[in-house]
Amino acid sequence: MNKTLNWSRRRTLAVAATLAACALGGAHAQGPWPGTQAVRLVVPFTAGSGTDIVARLVAEKLGPALGTSVIVDNKPGAGGTLGAAITAKSPADGYTLLVHSAGHLVNPWIYKGLSYDTLKDFTGITPMASLPNVLVTAPSHFTDVKDLVAKVKAKPGGFNYGSAGNGSATHMNAEVFRLAAGIDAQHVPFRGTPEAMTEVMAGRVDWFFAPMVSALPLIKTGKLQALAVGTGKRSSALPDAPTTVEAGVPGSEYLFWVGLFAPAKTPQPVVDRLQAEVAKIMVSPELKERLEKLGAEPFTMSSVQFNKFIVDETAKAQQVVKAASIKVD
Repeated sequence: MNKTLNWSRRRTLAVAATLAACALGGAHAQGPWPGTQAVRLVVPFTAGSGTDIVARLVAEKLGPALGTSVIVDNKPGAGGTLGAAITAKSPADGYTLLVHSAGHLVNPWIYKGLSYDTLKDFTGITPMASLPNVLVTAPSHFTDVKDLVAKVKAKPGGFNYGSAGNGSATHMNAEVFRLAAGIDAQHVPFRGTPEAMTEVMAGRVDWFFAPMVSALPLIKTGKLQALAVGTGKRSSALPDAPTTVEAGVPGSEYLFWVGLFAPAKTPQPVVDRLQAEVAKIMVSPELKERLEKLGAEPFTMSSVQFNKFIVDETAKAQQVVKAASIKVD
């Protein structure tokens, strides 16, 4: 009997010790975020895009700030919805984040049957940078914005404008401008910005709201003419170029930004830590200088402000999509 009791007692103690070890091991494995586990920034566009450039600039500084590796993972496709879907389905643990643009708020209105909900399946951490688009034409194609508007109004449907794809930031900027100016022209979507700029330089496309980061070298060499910037204020990269509002088209400003998102239900302390670190990075003198060379500017908010901004901007995007009848072919 004593042998049986002793064996039973030993077995109970062994099981208890095993459970305790597992609990300790689990706690050690999880540890305080982020520990030594790498943080992945999913970029839903190709390498070299404006969104990708901002993501890589931030990742370079964010890794040391968090004490771990930060990896940029490009998952392009379907207007940025592929990478967004991957992130939405990832664990809400702070290790998989999304770097997306203003186009993230356009996609729910032009893509049917998305596997995620833009507002419910993500939490906004902070915007990171604003990247102005610039209204470009072939050299001497138009004198200025007023000349463009006057000529297009005199010949409705006789001119065209390019974009980097339906619903892209370049398209949205063009539609906001077109609707504000009250002009009728033909939209020509391209696979990307390089193709659109090539056609503008050749004179086959009349104008294009090109990302500043892409157009600036061609503007400086005289291959493209900059008529105005699409944002509400002038760009330090092109200080002599007026805004489209200053050029005579009120209500035509469009803000293109790149921001950081996490899957919904990511712990608030993780969101707050990321917001604080990224905000410090964006306003550091080194990064501000690097952004300025690209025609971009730091643009940050608290997570609370950003999430309100997301709701407001999503509603604005819906209005533009409806007014311009934007659809995905």
